Amino acid sequence: MRLLVVEDDATIASFIVKGLQQAGYAVDHAADGQEGLHLVLTEPYDAAIVDLMLPKLDGLSLIQEVRRQKITLPIIILSAKRSVDDRIKGLETGSDDYLIKPFSFAELLARLQALLRRASRGTATTRLEFADLSLDLLTRQVKRGETEILLQPREFALLEYLLRQPGRVVSKTMILEHVWDLDFDPQTNVVDVLVCRLRSKIDRDFQPKLLHTIRGVGYVLKLS
Repeated sequence: MRLLVVEDDATIASFIVKGLQQAGYAVDHAADGQEGLHLVLTEPYDAAIVDLMLPKLDGLSLIQEVRRQKITLPIIILSAKRSVDDRIKGLETGSDDYLIKPFSFAELLARLQALLRRASRGTATTRLEFADLSLDLLTRQVKRGETEILLQPREFALLEYLLRQPGRVVSKTMILEHVWDLDFDPQTNVVDVLVCRLRSKIDRDFQPKLLHTIRGVGYVLKLS
């Protein structure tokens, strides 16, 4: 899943981005409200974390414009404003949750995962399956048949992305955009390495083979 963090405090932003990346998410960062709004309107995100006190465009105005554009992206507000009125105003503007600074990263992650689960119920199941391969978004358990497969966060993110569109060929660029962040070098071979690692875990000891390379195009989950 791909997330956006809109936060002008470099220390807080780095703390959040690194933590989310370690949890297996692809994360982009915007340091002001205008950049954050531009990214929301032009890039596909699964959720956003937005500070209120932002340069160029404040967080509430950003959220108002996102909702005016009919974008249903789950949004968590981060703010040092602690009053009940501030929280009510934030939620009424269109955010889905409100977290007061200073905050625990564990709490932020738990709230984010709860929002993503709620959002997924309206559009998709929390369990993804193809042939005898299954992935549970809640427990993060992956199986081929009855055999559990242990995946690293990036491997899990790639498999989730592929399972959401079985039979569709996805390019390296598409994978980079959904599993890494905007600043990643598209010339790198990390996609090939990641696909190789994932294939060794979900295909090497099983039949039929599911993860296929379409030379010059990309990768696809399909029955051989």
